[in-house]
Amino acid sequence: MAEMTVARPTTGSFGAFAEHYINPFAGFMIKYLYWSCIVLAVGTEVTAIGDYMQMWFPGVPPWIWVIGFSAVLIAVNMFNVKAFGTLEYWFSALKVFAIVAFIIIAAFLIFSNKDSNYGFHNYSADGGFFMGGASGVWFAVIVAIFSYLSIEMIAVAAGEAKEPEIAMKKAFKVTIFRLFLFYILTLGLILAIAPVNAILEGGSPFVTVMQVVGIPYADSILNFVVIVAALSAMNSQLYVSTRMMFSLSRAGQAPKALGNVRKNGAPVNALLLSAGGVAVAILVYISNPESGFTLMMALSMFSAMATWMLIFVTHLFFRKAISGNGEKLKYKLPFTKIGSLVGAVAMAALLVTTLFTEDFRMTLIFGVPFAIVVAILYRVTKKNHEQSPSEIEDHPQQKSSNTSA
Repeated sequence: MAEMTVARPTTGSFGAFAEHYINPFAGFMIKYLYWSCIVLAVGTEVTAIGDYMQMWFPGVPPWIWVIGFSAVLIAVNMFNVKAFGTLEYWFSALKVFAIVAFIIIAAFLIFSNKDSNYGFHNYSADGGFFMGGASGVWFAVIVAIFSYLSIEMIAVAAGEAKEPEIAMKKAFKVTIFRLFLFYILTLGLILAIAPVNAILEGGSPFVTVMQVVGIPYADSILNFVVIVAALSAMNSQLYVSTRMMFSLSRAGQAPKALGNVRKNGAPVNALLLSAGGVAVAILVYISNPESGFTLMMALSMFSAMATWMLIFVTHLFFRKAISGNGEKLKYKLPFTKIGSLVGAVAMAALLVTTLFTEDFRMTLIFGVPFAIVVAILYRVTKKNHEQSPSEIEDHPQQKSSNTSA
């Protein structure tokens, strides 16, 4: 994504890239797959909130919280973008503060050597990372991918950046740093305090660690923080999925009614459709209260992995086109061609693997029929779709101002 975005900054991002470098059908498919992935991810986040609330209110059915929190965030997104931005600012600030505080506390516990129960020897306790064998690690990758989902959103904003080349290079580099700081480092500290088996028995790893440490009320504080984090993710995903459907409508690739806006600029019709993931989450929770979160994750994983796979494939076509016209890339990373090939094959293999993983069996059972429906939808809208100009120009110095995709 870094290479393609710096070379061709456009608001359409990977959807526009696939349409230009592969074919219009690939572009249409990736746009709808990504939209559905984000919509279902909204439902996944809110089911997680329902689970977290059980810590304080074990007697209240989780779907009650799903409906309540969803109604609040949908109402916020019905206002103008300023309301969304203000809420997201405070959500994000609290998340970052909490994670940094957690890192400091965890690092002190591990390196102070005051308690032998804390330390890197926990990495190998009870089988450590390989307690489920090599297949366990492979299956864990499916969950890991879901955790990293939305990293590709950075590229979506490329077309609106003031100096796209400079902004995107910086954004991608900072993102890698933040991934190590907020994901890898944090997880490393968590596992050094609480062995893998303790993590698997609990809900949120952060809360589990604080329960292991025994800090008074820390588990409740962190439970509040992870709820805020889930609300933040849900809020962002609801915003992005709404704008994506709005753009699809304005491009003639979705019903015109979804492109309507209120006086305050909010695309309410697109918002209500994009909130469909919440409705799915409510139905899933009512019918499967014990496994609602896992089932919602399974439903969203097909589109997530298919989107990433298509991004890898698009990059291979992109590199072929660049080599064909003799252009030199402005931002080139090592091993990206072989990396994209390996990545595409790995994504395909993981998708097939879900069929043999009990918790993720619904991924393909739901995903394949959905992909067929999208393909049929493409045929229906093909006439309008072909009339929409491509956002990507062949000449490296030309960037279209069209933002329909």
